Amino acid sequence: MSEREQSVGMWLGLLGVVVFAITLPMTRLATGTVDNPQLSAWFITFARAALAGALSIAYLLLSRAPWPTKAQRKPLLLALLGNVIGFPLLLGFALRHVTSGHAAVFTALLPLATAALSAWVLHLRARLAFWVCAVLGASLVLVFSLLRAYQQGLGFVPEWADLLLLGAILSAALGYVYGAQVTPSLGAERVICWVCVMALPMTVPGALWNWPQQAIHATAWWALGYVGVFSMWAGFFAWYRGLAMGGALRVSQLQLLQPFFSILVAVPLLGESLEMMTLGFALAVVVVVFAGKRLSMPTMPAAVREEKVD
Repeated sequence: MSEREQSVGMWLGLLGVVVFAITLPMTRLATGTVDNPQLSAWFITFARAALAGALSIAYLLLSRAPWPTKAQRKPLLLALLGNVIGFPLLLGFALRHVTSGHAAVFTALLPLATAALSAWVLHLRARLAFWVCAVLGASLVLVFSLLRAYQQGLGFVPEWADLLLLGAILSAALGYVYGAQVTPSLGAERVICWVCVMALPMTVPGALWNWPQQAIHATAWWALGYVGVFSMWAGFFAWYRGLAMGGALRVSQLQLLQPFFSILVAVPLLGESLEMMTLGFALAVVVVVFAGKRLSMPTMPAAVREEKVD
């Protein structure tokens, strides 16, 4: 891979991270708040996937993609449950009760959760130090949750929305792991396309059944369009292509910037304030995740090190 291609891969990876980071404030904009509800979490989940599924059909037809094999369907189904249903549904419910900046602290755990599930599902070995970082990162998020609950007069009891956010992170990680399992044989872009197409028998009726009965602000519809076209579909094209061109180890580190992009975008888009405690905990979790990712890398064999030195 040439240096220019690696550079393009890094920029594509960064584009994918920015697209995914904007998902949080856009989902918050689409769902509204408890006092001013807009689209329901059920409708957003089904409608965004149905929109991505329609685009996926066009792409698969134009690229003359072969049908997934029997062995590929199970991982695709599990990716569907995690990325199409679990993540957006739990996130949508949670973001009606908490700010996108609050949720960004939890999403900072996504790279670590993905690595941990990869070690479990794909039977990969991880060092003890990696698991220490995983526990430390989860502990930081728990402390953040308890402090926010105390500030809001709820005592040291986590909000129900925080449990939903943890479920959303685990769902996304599950989808990433099983999607990655079939990426080498199926192709990166085709994975997300087949996942969305396989979900259409569920998402189209689900969207129609949950169609809003009340008047919805235009901004909520625009936000739904964003999470359907970009968060659920086009963002994966840039992200997967960036991983392939720039190298997975290098490009994946860009995901550590995602919570900060989410927090910054929410300021002009939603009028949220930049809270120092939120930024501080997001930074602390990112540092722990970075350390965990570094410690999860396999140690270079001695023979290889000597050969490099020579």
